[in-house]
Amino acid sequence: MRQTITAAALASVLLFSCGDAGNKGGEATMSKAQTEAQQFIDNYTGKYVQLYTSVSEAQWRANTEIKTGDTTNTVAARMADEAMAEFTGSKENIEAARKWMEVKDQLTDIQVRQLEQILYAAANNPQTVADLVKARIKAENDQVQQLYGYQYMLGSKKVSTNDLDAILKKETNVQQRLAAWNASKEVGKTLKNGLANLRTYRNQTVQALGYKDFFSYQVSEYGMSSEEMMQTMDRLMQELYPLYRELHTWMRYELAAKYHAPVPEYLPAHWLPNRWGQDWSSAVEVKGINLDSVLGSKSAEWVVREGEKLYTSIGFPALPASFWQKSSLYPYPADSTVKKNNHASAWHIDLNHDVRSLMSVEPNAEWYETANHELGHIYYYLTYTNKDVPPLLRKGANRAYHEAIGTMMGLAAMQRPYLAGHGLIPADTKTDETQALLKEALNSVVFIFFCSGTMSNFEKELYMDNLPADRWNARWWELAKKYQGMVPPATRSEDYCDAATKTHINDDPAQYYDYALSYVLLYQLHNHIANNILKEDPRATNYYGQTAIGDFLKQITYPGASKDWRTVLKESTGEELNAKAMLAYFQPLVSWLQEQNVGRKYTLPEQLQ
Repeated sequence: MRQTITAAALASVLLFSCGDAGNKGGEATMSKAQTEAQQFIDNYTGKYVQLYTSVSEAQWRANTEIKTGDTTNTVAARMADEAMAEFTGSKENIEAARKWMEVKDQLTDIQVRQLEQILYAAANNPQTVADLVKARIKAENDQVQQLYGYQYMLGSKKVSTNDLDAILKKETNVQQRLAAWNASKEVGKTLKNGLANLRTYRNQTVQALGYKDFFSYQVSEYGMSSEEMMQTMDRLMQELYPLYRELHTWMRYELAAKYHAPVPEYLPAHWLPNRWGQDWSSAVEVKGINLDSVLGSKSAEWVVREGEKLYTSIGFPALPASFWQKSSLYPYPADSTVKKNNHASAWHIDLNHDVRSLMSVEPNAEWYETANHELGHIYYYLTYTNKDVPPLLRKGANRAYHEAIGTMMGLAAMQRPYLAGHGLIPADTKTDETQALLKEALNSVVFIFFCSGTMSNFEKELYMDNLPADRWNARWWELAKKYQGMVPPATRSEDYCDAATKTHINDDPAQYYDYALSYVLLYQLHNHIANNILKEDPRATNYYGQTAIGDFLKQITYPGASKDWRTVLKESTGEELNAKAMLAYFQPLVSWLQEQNVGRKYTLPEQLQ
């Protein structure tokens, strides 16, 4: 899961005050410009850490102490956010940072990187347009309340999104599936006007500091233009397209047989086991591994402790005692009057060593994988919290790296040799490896085309191209058909806003390419580990006890954002970003799918157009 834990305005900026970390050679070796610029950076950081810690603590309480009718924690969190926004977007900080950027050729590279972060943070909250920033913050809060406060109805029955998701995963009656899918989209009607306002506010806010639009602003943190990012998305999809085309053909025929219906040209959205068609994996059940039954005899704490053992076995330190004391790792009792956010997340409270995780761990396979994933974020935080990383650069090499590391470790902990080595399955367990690989591809490969294709293109057109609101729904489905091979059950009018039913478009906007990049990165990193360190099949590895893996991961995580992310990837793997490792990982599946699809009609074009 994303490690973001504060308001969207703060999500990209991770700063912490740390003496002379930005001046490794000491002031005596610095020029006058460098010395004065460092004084500004240090003063900024000193104030920032105080505010950031306040925000983190307030947000932590707001997420872990939710009481019906009591808005105390929510109000405190909003006030902390507003104080941070006033500081990061202040005219004084903007003017000072701009002044030093005008003479950046006289500064060190590391100072320039820090100044860029200061201006990036300011662009989301520029107090030069304070009224506009306040209007945007209010509109964002209203939109989130509208989304999460919506009461879904299935006929005359009140239902939750979990209820609707369960129907789409398990129900074989197509009409009942259709009713659930339609019910899941009704909320979009209530969100359209709010999204239109947010598009205006978000664009105008960042334009005040010189960005062309909000999408370009978000992409800029990668050191890329929007055009470069979209070209990267296209290239990754082109590399994976032959596999996706086989998966799409296989899925059409399999679902038609399951629902006793004619084979469709394109996948009807309500046939798929996910509201947005982004994950088809629950359509496949892999026999041979029943991890839930084994973990059911363990405790929830055992699950997290076992995750820690994986990291310490490869050379990372034990978690700080404060992690166990301050985290909220397990579910509250069912009758508890206090509730919490059950969405798993990792928190870097003070950007020093106060690291926490918010989970609701239970002893089952899903939480076993999730716990390993979340600890990946925690160990990333701890590793780049070091004397060599300037305070303003204590963050992932890019936003996707955090997800890539966490997801890779979750994947590694679920592979058969690792499970067998831990006694969680018998060493001689027989599984259908092809079905296991198919299930994985129906998650990760399918997700890439939703991320890179439908979501990224829609948000690019929303913010960059100012896509007219009376074209939103039609365009959403044009993109879904092109990239996912998916169509709606019937024509969808512009009264709906099906794109806005995806939470990220409302509250984590113009960043969905992060997920696509993270999946590509994780397979590049995992394949490198398997092939060059373990000398094992990437589909059957055991990371446990391999300190060389820890050394490899520290090489990536230690610098934080003090190095360009492309340099980090090149130095660690010897490669540029590409989907070849992902395609190689799934290559055995390609041959199997081609055999299954003999004589079947392919409806996606031979080349992605």
